[in-house]
Amino acid sequence: MRIRRSLPMVMAILLVSGAVALVVILRKHAPPEPARLLPGADGFFYVNLQWLRRVNVLGDLPAVHHDPEYQQFIEATGFDFERDLEQAAIAIHYSTGPSALENARFSSVFVAKLDGERLRAYFRKLAASIDNYRSIDIYNIPRDGRTLRLAILGVDTVAASNHDDPQVIRGIVDRSRKLASPFAGPALLRQYYKEVPFASMGWAVLKVQPSAASSPEWSLLFARPAVLVTSIRYLGSLHFTATAFAADEEQARQISEKAGTFLSLFHAAESDVSAPAADPDIKTLLDSVKLVEQRNRAILTAIVPAGLVRKLLAESPIEAVPQVSPPASPPEPKRKSKGKNREKQIPN
Repeated sequence: MRIRRSLPMVMAILLVSGAVALVVILRKHAPPEPARLLPGADGFFYVNLQWLRRVNVLGDLPAVHHDPEYQQFIEATGFDFERDLEQAAIAIHYSTGPSALENARFSSVFVAKLDGERLRAYFRKLAASIDNYRSIDIYNIPRDGRTLRLAILGVDTVAASNHDDPQVIRGIVDRSRKLASPFAGPALLRQYYKEVPFASMGWAVLKVQPSAASSPEWSLLFARPAVLVTSIRYLGSLHFTATAFAADEEQARQISEKAGTFLSLFHAAESDVSAPAADPDIKTLLDSVKLVEQRNRAILTAIVPAGLVRKLLAESPIEAVPQVSPPASPPEPKRKSKGKNREKQIPN
């Protein structure tokens, strides 16, 4: 009798334990939560800067000089992307017409160390208007002829979108107010995230549309639409993987052949450089590249030396936005010299 009475309780415990284990497994293979908050789009990018800092991939980089506008932002909010940003998930919305890529819209979710009060005060100064949606203020900020909408979702999370439709950022707010589900997220991401290698610090899932007149770069490799999944992992060194999902095996073979042709050209160019001047990191990168075909997939793998990443960042332009020079001062009136020998003042 006791066994019969305890059987339902044991079964209930087993069912609950199984459900919890299933949720944990699903969450392990689900996209990161910031990415699951994003709207449906044509491409997705994600990077976890906490992991990059933890393994110290970038090392000690030279100090970055900020343009005046960004420096004012840092002083007003106390937030510095290089120091405080932890995760970033970005959705890209393709446009149409001859400048589709230039007119693309972006929706983003950032996780970072924030000072909410200072950030809200800064947004209020810039906003042309403020909408309140589900107790969340959405700041409408004019930017480059568009409206940038910003919303502080929590103590460490901010959403942004310059999409023309205000419902896009409201959808992000809606999803942030629901229980995070491993089944949630945009359809394209749900379908292809399982192809992202485990423990990737950064990845991208992109629709490739070579037929668009605005994307001649894609047409060099892709004759027909495809989906591209890229990722970067740290396994003692940076391991890069790019997988093109084609419509069939023939398209995958064409992609692989074109990619092989480009790699041969790079190898030839690298061989033409004299040995003393050759960069060993670039040689390591090129020698590590491998191309594999698997049914309708063309897979490229490579090892990216950390030294090459540091060099690229160190040699990149210091300022992305040119500083605005102050207005020139009116020339001072000339004065007559009282002595024959007078030292010329050289401005510092």
